[in-house]
Amino acid sequence: MDNRREVREFLTTRRARITPDQAGLPSTGSRRVPGLRRSEVATLAGMSVEYYARLERGQIAGASAGVLEALAAALQLDETERAHLYDLARAADGIPTSGRARRRRASQPVTRPSLHWALEAITEGVAFVRDQRQNLLATNTLGRAFYSPVIGDGGRMPNLARFQFLDPAARDFYPDWDLFAQMCVGVMRAEAGRDPHDRALQDLVGELSTQSETFRRLWAAHDVRTHGTGTKRFHHPVVGELVLAYEELAITAEPGHVLLVYTAEPGSPSAERLRLLASWNAPAGTTLAT
Repeated sequence: MDNRREVREFLTTRRARITPDQAGLPSTGSRRVPGLRRSEVATLAGMSVEYYARLERGQIAGASAGVLEALAAALQLDETERAHLYDLARAADGIPTSGRARRRRASQPVTRPSLHWALEAITEGVAFVRDQRQNLLATNTLGRAFYSPVIGDGGRMPNLARFQFLDPAARDFYPDWDLFAQMCVGVMRAEAGRDPHDRALQDLVGELSTQSETFRRLWAAHDVRTHGTGTKRFHHPVVGELVLAYEELAITAEPGHVLLVYTAEPGSPSAERLRLLASWNAPAGTTLAT
């Protein structure tokens, strides 16, 4: 990905969303563009207009931590956006993201027995491993039943982003499809900033951009987010509506891979439906494929 363009479009979109009132500035004169002017961002960040203009053109290499912090404050970036700005700056300086392996491996199903044992030890929740490219690498037994619409016939490694944007079944599985779409793209945007040289991720972005107008529009917005924790609604074809809380945990032995666990509130209808789903055998051939 073109780092300068990524920086330019990220800063431009962040500047465009902030009104003078939100920034505590007087709103005077006509405005040809939404949001703040470059001069206003420069004033808020305590830097010259010329220097800010250079940053917004994508020339962020060599920017100090103090400059990045001032810029993050001026643009009212949240923690995920601030981290994304630092990732873009590191990429411009040629510095690999801390904690991410330099050697990029092709996505492969998880084969380490101990991780499979850990997944299968989770019996009352959906547990699965996902990589930075949205590939579903491993699940527990309940996860295979839960994600049966995503896994399909097992002919190809299941990918949550492809399912989200290219499979019509996703709109039934995700009642809040629009929200899920924004979340999916935001997570992928953050990953692309952490590792802009991940060719497989670039190829996936190109594929989805070509085939989905919604993905293309959301990608162009440059919004970033982390998954973390929260609640989601699903509609499973076997047991119906499920309201599940989720927790995302980093797998330190596999940089870029995360473990996600979905659970239902004890005693809730969703908990009862999860128990029903646990007793349902997923169709044959739903093992995760390479």
